[in-house]
Amino acid sequence: MNDAFKALSDPTRRRILELLADRDMTAGEIAGCFDISKPSISHHLNTLKSAGLVLDERNGQNIIYSLNMTIFQELMKWFFDFSEGGKKK
Repeated sequence: MNDAFKALSDPTRRRILELLADRDMTAGEIAGCFDISKPSISHHLNTLKSAGLVLDERNGQNIIYSLNMTIFQELMKWFFDFSEGGKKK
């Protein structure tokens, strides 16, 4: 979970996640939404992938990126448990 929090600390990566919340996208489509280099976008995507926040699937010559909702559910559970003072019911 630490990798997820570290990945979420960067505003570019948070914006990528917002884009992927709307629809699955290729790296090129994601890069088209930013004014930074494609290698930088690739680095951000690799960080998100390593943290388990995004999944990638090859579709022909393209790699399609999507949100990994399982990790988001785990993060939300942690936040909920934390807001409850760590109490288990």
